[in-house]
Amino acid sequence: MSGFGNEFSSEDPRCPGALPEGQNTPQVCPYGLYAEQLSGSAFTCPRPANKRSWLYRILPSVKHKPFTLVPCGNLTENWNEVEPDPNQVHQGPVGRDPALHQFNGGGLHTICGAGDTKSRNGIAIHVYTCNSSMIDRCFNNSDGDFLIVPQQGEILITTEFGKMKVEPNEICVIQQGMRFSVDVFGETRGYILEVYGSHFELPDLGPIGANGLANPRDFLCPVAWYEDRKVATGYTIINKYQGKLFACQQDFSPFNVVAWHGNYTPYKYNLKNFMVINCVAFDHADPSIFTVLTAKTTRPGVAIADFVIFPPRWGVADHTFRPPYYHRNCMSEFMGLIHGHYEAKEEGFQPGGASLHSIMTPHGPDADCFEKNTTAELKPERVAEGTMAFMFESSFSMAVTKWGLQTCQKLDKSYYQCWEPLCSHFNPNWKPSKK
Repeated sequence: MSGFGNEFSSEDPRCPGALPEGQNTPQVCPYGLYAEQLSGSAFTCPRPANKRSWLYRILPSVKHKPFTLVPCGNLTENWNEVEPDPNQVHQGPVGRDPALHQFNGGGLHTICGAGDTKSRNGIAIHVYTCNSSMIDRCFNNSDGDFLIVPQQGEILITTEFGKMKVEPNEICVIQQGMRFSVDVFGETRGYILEVYGSHFELPDLGPIGANGLANPRDFLCPVAWYEDRKVATGYTIINKYQGKLFACQQDFSPFNVVAWHGNYTPYKYNLKNFMVINCVAFDHADPSIFTVLTAKTTRPGVAIADFVIFPPRWGVADHTFRPPYYHRNCMSEFMGLIHGHYEAKEEGFQPGGASLHSIMTPHGPDADCFEKNTTAELKPERVAEGTMAFMFESSFSMAVTKWGLQTCQKLDKSYYQCWEPLCSHFNPNWKPSKK
């Protein structure tokens, strides 16, 4: 179903009329179903911010054994594992692991983050590497929303709302509290942006007007699908709660929702549908014009996290150094690459890799990019053709985990050297050219 934040309703076609008419909790639901509300916001939020969905299921989710603590692997919320380091960080792609790893537990690795789940204010960035499907297991994030960016291999996500297939160059968002399972079809790898305390929304368009960037109609949410399946050996629910993992057992599939309605749903989006806004006269526009989704703070214009992409587009600016300029920023910038070559660092930044430029740490094009683009003929050209880079930008000052710095063993300790060849072009006798 198409649309962002819409009021949807869906029934599995095997059970027509499963949604109650005129009310949410009749004394007896159609087909003998249980009514269960999933709330994504406080009950008393202003109506535009109120998020909830009603699920009509064969058995309620409360029917399970107690949760017990299980190993977290490389998933963490400990931002004090290593000493702070403001240096630019570059990490190569995470390699293949011959061991079997599912999306939950061993397949998730935390790179960096800030804030904390207890106060519901923060962010974490993970990578996933999975080569095994989740069988009779599902994941539930009580801490926040997952924005999933596949980089290698498609994934099939089964949720309480239905199924979604997500491929590289697509993203999906699984919002807080939604149970889901991930099937893979070989080696898979990707990035995850997790936010605590806020949900993703479309950025305000301001002077851009009514249209542009990511259009609401291009977001898709699944239709109802259920399975009425008993699991004699036990079905495992993995719950991420306060940065730790817990597991409980039940004897039935949690994907037993026959019908649902509401505006709190999982959803997916194809990045190729992004309507790019770009400079058509001179200078380099701020990367905010490439924002797909934002998770806002209470301060106007300041985000817990923005998801920004750098898609193929035309570069036509006159008298302009066209790549990103050198800058220091009051935001943290985590860059990733889905495919192709990032325009400001064509060598060394590989698909599946990442970089972190911390608050107020200078960064910008490498020396080769600078020299090439200060002498290039300024004619209209396609930029980033065959490429999709992205950025997780945050107002939080993020700390890198011990795994991100050491255990990964893909850390590029020579990253700073890409700027070392930059030389002075200062000429005190410079005179403006006569036109």
